[in-house]
Amino acid sequence: MPVEAGGRGWGRQQSGVVAATMAAHNVVGPPVGLGAMLAAPTIAAHGTQDQVDRLVPPILDGTVAWCQLFSEPGAGSDLAGLQTRAVRDGDEWVVTGQKVWTSGGQVAQKGMLLARTDQDAPKHQGITYFAFDMDQPGVDVRPLREMTGRALFNEVFIDEARVAETDVVGGVGNGWAVANTTLMVERASLGGGGRRPVSVPEGPKAGRLDARVGDFVEVVAHGPEGDGGRGVDIQWIADLAQKLGCGDDPVVRQEIVKLHVLGEVNRLNMARAKAGGSRTGAEGNLAKLAMSELVRRSREVGNLVIGADGMLAGSASATDGRIQEATLFSPAPSIYGGTDEVQRNIIGERVLGLPKEPGPSKDTPFRDLVQN
Repeated sequence: MPVEAGGRGWGRQQSGVVAATMAAHNVVGPPVGLGAMLAAPTIAAHGTQDQVDRLVPPILDGTVAWCQLFSEPGAGSDLAGLQTRAVRDGDEWVVTGQKVWTSGGQVAQKGMLLARTDQDAPKHQGITYFAFDMDQPGVDVRPLREMTGRALFNEVFIDEARVAETDVVGGVGNGWAVANTTLMVERASLGGGGRRPVSVPEGPKAGRLDARVGDFVEVVAHGPEGDGGRGVDIQWIADLAQKLGCGDDPVVRQEIVKLHVLGEVNRLNMARAKAGGSRTGAEGNLAKLAMSELVRRSREVGNLVIGADGMLAGSASATDGRIQEATLFSPAPSIYGGTDEVQRNIIGERVLGLPKEPGPSKDTPFRDLVQN
């Protein structure tokens, strides 16, 4: 984050070094969430000074949590096909529509909202980006239960909710450009690369801002805010193999080493990108693809280590269900934040120079397009 937006002004490489150092010394980091990861960088890049002054400080101190109101039932990979509409009413906009796969929507106070403000403009040009208040009449958040048993994602129904003109980010009709900044930051963040410290989730609804550090670290180690369900640490798998007596098995050792190498390659590639070397314009896409593969491989190696115990769940298993939940969650990274297929399309176009997939003319008004 730039200094003028309340940050330290560090580059990606320096930020990565600080994060890794904090993690190495078991220092609890600042509150994290989609506000810090996505909203703050986007507002700093495209927002007015008033928006930066109003919206960024509560993100940085963790007192306001954000969610991402992008995807819709008929606009996922083709995000520009979104149909949530915003109609101007004086100095406000009235918003109606539906969003889905909204991570953290149940605890968010604000949302990064994409809505269509011009039906007569081509689909990429009639979109506006809003800083949207989630705590208002007309906003209904409904959790979506996953096969892990958790509800990390939500669907959000918006019925004539309002957003002020002063909360339009980047200008009316310029939402696609602003959204691409958010997506670029998201893919780079999801790609990981390097260790990060334990951090409390942002916002009061998450219920962790006033927790004692020791208590929270214990929750992260054993509870739902830990790694369980989102992948398993490579070192943790290696330690588990030793504990279960298969650490000297040549097949297990080989697979753990392969997993370690994949993780290191991704970490070094991200470090090189953060250092500014060899820019392709698709670093975030490459990192996200690598992360998806790393999660899948972690699943396979974890189940190789525990063997038949992988058929058990919860307290009945040797890992208290951690690998089982990671297995159930493992398809998700290949989908959220843009599917693997979308990432490959972008890489093909930006890096390899391949032609874009055929589609309607960029000059066709959105209202004339065939809707999903």
